[in-house]
Amino acid sequence: MTRQHDAPQVWRTRNDSSGRTEPRVLIRVFLAPDGLDTGIAFYERLQDTEADARFSFPAARLRLAVVGAFLLIAGTDEALAPFRSTTGTLLVADVRPYYDRLVAEGAEIVFPLQEVPTGAGFNARHPDGTVVEYVHHRPAPDGS
Repeated sequence: MTRQHDAPQVWRTRNDSSGRTEPRVLIRVFLAPDGLDTGIAFYERLQDTEADARFSFPAARLRLAVVGAFLLIAGTDEALAPFRSTTGTLLVADVRPYYDRLVAEGAEIVFPLQEVPTGAGFNARHPDGTVVEYVHHRPAPDGS
């Protein structure tokens, strides 16, 4: 697939979200440990786009991929359990302003602000009970 998007700011072309002007909303899809490749293929066909990220989260025993508007998360039921209560993910330029605003508004931080395999992130429970992951991506020292 070599399709180029009309709105390139929507889709990530490199592992750095610092230049984003708007958050990218990612719908979470939970998959069995061996379901990532099949999931990627389905969501690529569905949206006529290619996966623009694929990475492991060893501490959580998960493998992930981003395909268009979907964040695919593969792992065992046990590994996925702590992540299922999160409604969605916002890929943002910088998580710190969101963290500061949410704390000031009284949101509960349910997954502390910390480095993650793609950069930094945290999860917050909004006053209405919705749990959202906020994450920003930064290149690894090797550029990936």
